[in-house]
Amino acid sequence: MPMRVKELAERLHGQLAGDASLEIVALASLTEARAGDVSFYKDAKYAKHLVSTRASAVLVPQTWQGTCSAPAIIRVDDPNAAFGKAAVWFAPPPVERAPGIHPTAVIGQNVRLGQDVHVGPWTVIEDHAVVGDRAVIEAQVFIGQRVELGEACHIYPQVTIREGCKLGRRVILHSGVRIGGDGYGYNPVFRPDGSISIEKIPQLGIVELGDDVEVGCNATIDRARFGRTRIGNSTKIDNLVQIGHNVQVGDYSGIIAQAGVAGSTRIGSGCIIWAQAGLSGHLTVGDRAQVGPKSGLSKDVPEGEYYLGLPAYPRREFAATLLVPRQVEKLKARVAELEDRIDALNKQARQLGTAT
Repeated sequence: MPMRVKELAERLHGQLAGDASLEIVALASLTEARAGDVSFYKDAKYAKHLVSTRASAVLVPQTWQGTCSAPAIIRVDDPNAAFGKAAVWFAPPPVERAPGIHPTAVIGQNVRLGQDVHVGPWTVIEDHAVVGDRAVIEAQVFIGQRVELGEACHIYPQVTIREGCKLGRRVILHSGVRIGGDGYGYNPVFRPDGSISIEKIPQLGIVELGDDVEVGCNATIDRARFGRTRIGNSTKIDNLVQIGHNVQVGDYSGIIAQAGVAGSTRIGSGCIIWAQAGLSGHLTVGDRAQVGPKSGLSKDVPEGEYYLGLPAYPRREFAATLLVPRQVEKLKARVAELEDRIDALNKQARQLGTAT
């Protein structure tokens, strides 16, 4: 809802400088903002946009010193966090799903639905599934036999959760997520007559997601060959991530867009796997470690280390390799300089010899 700059500053516990009477109706980036918008500034690389923004107000750090074209400035401790808080006040109200089962939904036998559950149109919940209180299951979702969903889960449209998988409380699965598909497991069979066949290894385990896990659109988490593939509490998985069978991920970790983790790799707690990183199977990534973007990991990462590159190795070593081309250019220039000096000395020696 609209509010005056003065009210916005008060609600954010910020220090206001400028026109307090302006009305704020929306949020926008510095480059896209128009009159009536509030924006924020935190990173120095965006300082050039402060002098041209058309925002009515900008959130800046307490220590900021500079020039801004906005008629109002609000100083706060953390502009990014404050901007996120303000977003709730100006955004449209969230979509509410009333409890109830849509008449087109298909509910199997011996399904246990908790209190105040919402089941959307064309959703299928198979036999012996359990759904916790206040869960929201939107349209065209498939929930297989013996699946268990904890309370207050939110399953967005066109998610598949296959048989036997278990989700903790407050899990969020965005559209297109696939939980419990078969992992990549095959055996080549060489017969005496020279023929070859590829036999599928049965994938008999499950996927287990802890409490407060969130999985982005079109990500896939394979069921275990045996036992479980497990994602720990409060771990966040971005769009288009692939998690192989029997992978174990600890609590409070993050796996960013288009990363891939091969089977039986163990990722600790508090880890970050950055975008498009690829991890080989049967590795261990220690607690609080990171694998950098577009890295190819083929060996274990010790606790707290940051590996990157292709192949990936410790950041300090990676940084050193970046200096090699510069060092080579400096050496080439130094050699050329020395060659010129040698040529000059040789020329001088020849002149002296001729003179004598």
